[in-house]
Amino acid sequence: MAAAQVWSVDPRTGKRREQVAVEATAADVDHAVRAAHTARGALADRAVRAAFLRTAAGLLDAAKDRLVAAADAETALGTTRLTSELARTCHQLRSFAGVVDEGDFLGVVIDHPDDTATPPVPDLRRLKVPLGVVAVYAASNFPFAFSVPGGDTASALAAGCPVVVKAHPDHPHTSELVADVLHLAAERTGVPRAVVGLVHGFDAGVALVGHPLVAAAGFTGSVRGGRALFDAAAARPVPIPFHGELGSLNPVLVTAAAAAERAAAIGTGLAGSMTLGVGQFCVKPGLVLAPTGADGDALLAALADAVKRAGEGVLLDHRMRDAFVAGAAARAALPDVEAPVAPGAGDAHTVSPGFLTVPAARLATGGPHDLLLEECFGPVTVVARYDGDDEATAVLSRLPGNLTATVHLSAAEAAGGGRGAELLARLTPLAGRVLVNGWPTGVAVAPAQHHGGPYPATTSTSTSVGGTAVERWLRPVAYQSTPEALLPPELRDDNPLGLPRRVDGRMELPAPDA
Repeated sequence: MAAAQVWSVDPRTGKRREQVAVEATAADVDHAVRAAHTARGALADRAVRAAFLRTAAGLLDAAKDRLVAAADAETALGTTRLTSELARTCHQLRSFAGVVDEGDFLGVVIDHPDDTATPPVPDLRRLKVPLGVVAVYAASNFPFAFSVPGGDTASALAAGCPVVVKAHPDHPHTSELVADVLHLAAERTGVPRAVVGLVHGFDAGVALVGHPLVAAAGFTGSVRGGRALFDAAAARPVPIPFHGELGSLNPVLVTAAAAAERAAAIGTGLAGSMTLGVGQFCVKPGLVLAPTGADGDALLAALADAVKRAGEGVLLDHRMRDAFVAGAAARAALPDVEAPVAPGAGDAHTVSPGFLTVPAARLATGGPHDLLLEECFGPVTVVARYDGDDEATAVLSRLPGNLTATVHLSAAEAAGGGRGAELLARLTPLAGRVLVNGWPTGVAVAPAQHHGGPYPATTSTSTSVGGTAVERWLRPVAYQSTPEALLPPELRDDNPLGLPRRVDGRMELPAPDA
């Protein structure tokens, strides 16, 4: 039987553009993983892999016009958005190269023998080593930043792990083009092309997570798909770490005092955040707790005006469009749910943004209204009108884990202590990133960033953005009473690589010229 064809599709029309690949067979997946496993030694040298990451960033940037055009044709995300996303991706690659150069991620710790301790301490030297081949599952909504050249790939390569990427079917042509650029970067830095493999097809994704030489996996996508792969990773004869980003409601709490102070600004800001990228951001605010009364009404009026101005948009594919239309209709049909601006279908290929309102009391107990506490992918949000702190608290207590949680406070509440601190403490258990007087869309690539959260936002406590994302692909090893000549150079007393390390309980930093 001939392999299934992989087509590039125009989401603006629903028509096929061109065949770009064929779906990988089990044998194809096996070949890609084994080739990556064989090539892993080429990433052992930190200087080589830092050069690889920087070269990849430079080549991606040089090819930006061609890559952005291909991505726009397959995703309809627009050239402005995609140009920015590609720049972010290049910055991310360079940032991880800096992490590799610094070497702190290796976590080098040396304890010399101490016979006076209880119990006695032998010579112990600890560092982190790469896990091995990492399976990366590309995201639909970020064809660069969370796909073939994205954070999972960049951080895995920084850790010294080769990757095999399962391309997303919404942008297969872009995936092939980007993989070609990464292969060119590998050639220019003396690294085998196999350190970045690419496969297509649903069955290939299933085979990939089950391959015995795959040591870990990174996933960005739906709760249903991510949970199936997570369960498969855990059910293997040798289970592997599965770092999945699955879904998030990203709740926003607007206090009565904040609404009284700046209702119009909050409503307008909410509209911009929930419609950004046609509502296809993983950190889109999907549930907003707003007070009843005149100030809450003013917030909703500003929200309605801004959402109406946003206009219709194209989602990533027609399957997502159909799911959005059906999901918005099911939510709008619930008792006591109103649609001041009705979300749903535009023309045959577009959707219209909108929002729903519901009394917060409807969400405080279980029942059919729990549908409103589930993510609906696309330009819609639910505004729950609460009457008093108890109603807001009751809704917050029922929320699952999230990537973000936001609170809008008045100037007095944000001045420190008191109510502001209390609300911040209430939101902290819900999410991996907590915002005050801002909007969650936009995830900066920075050392302090954390993009993750309690389940179902993610399946682990790690971040997929920021320098510490590299830690997902490493495991610690301690060497005991090992002769100096046999130690890895990172653990030798003379510190030939100039690494930051902790020696006998004290932090040592390399000299500036090291």
